[in-house]
Parts: sequence; structure tokens; C-alpha cells
Amino acid sequence: MTRDEALELRCATGSDVGQRRSGNEDSALATAHLVAVADGMGGHAAGEVASAIAIDAVAELDTRLAESPDLAPLEELASVFTQASTVLDERVGTDPELSGMGTTLTVMLWQGHGFALGHIGDSRAYRLRGAELTQLSRDHTLVQSLVDEGKLDEETAAVHPGRSVLIKALLAGQVAEPDLELHEAEPGDRYLLCSDGLTDVVSIQEIGAVLGSTAEPSDTVATLIKLANEAGGPDNITCVVVHVLGAADVGDSTDTDSTDTDGDGEAASAGDSESAGADQV
Repeated sequence: MTRDEALELRCATGSDVGQRRSGNEDSALATAHLVAVADGMGGHAAGEVASAIAIDAVAELDTRLAESPDLAPLEELASVFTQASTVLDERVGTDPELSGMGTTLTVMLWQGHGFALGHIGDSRAYRLRGAELTQLSRDHTLVQSLVDEGKLDEETAAVHPGRSVLIKALLAGQVAEPDLELHEAEPGDRYLLCSDGLTDVVSIQEIGAVLGSTAEPSDTVATLIKLANEAGGPDNITCVVVHVLGAADVGDSTDTDSTDTDGDGEAASAGDSESAGADQV
């Protein structure tokens, strides 16, 4: 693979209700150019509605990309968050029972030799490059803000009882303020998007070890969800894994998979499983 050739991806998604929740409020999407995870919040199934609204906005961008592949990535991602926020407002306006609903949203738009990353909330994006695992997203939580201010260390933050208290998310009635960044990718990179149902109970060391040791994205997804459930599965667990193929992998770029670990047809994207295989981006 030369610098003049587009990167090729292999991707898998999976979602699980966990051990203690009665429903799954996570949603996810993976296509040839977009991968995303959303973790909804709110009573009366409002969290499921909110995360689905966010993922629907990502899916609409995917449709636009099919028609105009050279759209400006950061501008397009910003529009996704704005659109989702607008729809959240409209839905609460017509159904007051949905008041208070919201969602995180972490999304990658792959283009050329890299991707644009849009993020709000405490779902996460990780990159494994060689042996180094890096968190690309920043948690929009009260605890993380205390860490940033030097008032709390990372070890205490990891087990703090209020670590999931959000200071920023996609919420009805609030202007969306996502983090938007551009990143270069390299052949051999591995990426993970996930809800906090994984990171709250599985250590970063374990996550990095699984990302680096499993050959296929679908195996990675299944293993990470299994680890979260073995650790108690207190929340819904959703993962999207992307492998950036190296030259030796391109001839075998056929993996298209999603993982439904509930066994009841509920997978990523609020009950609908979606997956993307290796495609040029």
C-alpha cells in the first residue's frame, strides 16, 4: 500500500444489554466511511430514543457522502451533532414524557489517509498503534474536569463514584458543543469506539491487550463484551472495532461482521445490528 492509495478498513460492531439492565439504550453504526457509538440516558425508554436519534443523524451523513464524497469532514460532523440536537428538541416538544433525554455520541468519519473525530459525552475512542494504546477522546465528565484542573489524580478518578456524571452531552434544549479533530491513520492501527459499559469495568490494560492480540475485529468485540459481563455487566456494553489494513492484509479484506451477544436479535443500533467490511475510504 502506497501513500497514493486509500486506506482499507475491516470493522465489526457489537452490543449487549449487560447483566443488570432490562433494555439496551446504546446504539451504534458502522459503514464504509463512518463508525459511531451513542449511549442514551433518560427514563421511559427515552435513552434508547435519544441514542437512536444521534445514530440516525450519522446515517444521514453517510447518505450525503455517497452522493458527494469530498465533503468537508469537520463541517459535516459538526452538522451531525446540530441535527441530532434539533431532532431531540422536536421530539421532546411533541412528547413531554421524553423530557430530560440525552445521549453521548462518538463518531469517526474516514476519508483518505485518516479520519475526523467528533465526540461529546463519556463514550470513548481509542487507538492502538504498535503497543501504545491512546485515548483519543476526552471524557466530558465532572471527574475528568477535576483531573484536568489537578484536583484529582487518574487513579482516584478511575474508581470515583461520580465518574459518570456528565457536564456535556447531546441534550434537548441545549446547544451541541462537540470536540472535533482530524487524525492521521497508519496501516496496522486498531481503533475502538465504546460506551462506558465497557470502560467502567474493564481496565485500559485489558482493553489494550485484547485489541492487540485478537486477529479479527469481530473476535475483539466479542471478547471485550464477554469481559465486561464477567466483571458484572452493570450497564449496556457497545463496541465498534476498526482495523486499518496493512499491505499484507489487503488481499484478504472480506470481514463484515456484527456481534449480537444477547442472542435475541438485539445488536448495535438500538436493536438493529449493523456492520461494515473492508472498504476503501
